[in-house]
Amino acid sequence: MNTLEPQLLDLCQQLAAALRARSWRMASAESCTGGLIAATCTGLSGSSEWFECGFVCYSNAAKSAHLGVSGALIAQHGAVSEPVVRALAEGALWHSLAQVSVAVSGVAGPLGGSASKPVGTVCFGWATPAGVTSQTQRFEGDRDAVREAAVRHALQGLLRQLLPGDA
Repeated sequence: MNTLEPQLLDLCQQLAAALRARSWRMASAESCTGGLIAATCTGLSGSSEWFECGFVCYSNAAKSAHLGVSGALIAQHGAVSEPVVRALAEGALWHSLAQVSVAVSGVAGPLGGSASKPVGTVCFGWATPAGVTSQTQRFEGDRDAVREAAVRHALQGLLRQLLPGDA
């Protein structure tokens, strides 16, 4: 991906401005998006001023080993759950120099869905100095469409955390 589509570019520029205004940096903790959030952010020239790092923790073992997510938490709620994405978002802060983070875990498909977590289910977590919030969304489409929608929603959500009432 050499160029960002105009809407995603505009979103990244807004996010960059909000982070720069506070002299903050962000981190991402990604499962189903496989690094697309980090790639999207770093696709913007100058992102080294506000993007700290990205963690791609696809397996449950990686979530535990690299970001400190409790295996018991994953066993109790499943990797695609709000408790787990909140723990991922917190872990991204603990293991970086960032002030804010975004985390995603979901079922991009076409395999892996269940009755309680069908394909297109994605959980999001955002950690800021104000606390940790989470949300679950369901997106339609194929694997690429779900992952693209997840990236957009993750970044929009972080921007809303930084600009409450404005974004």
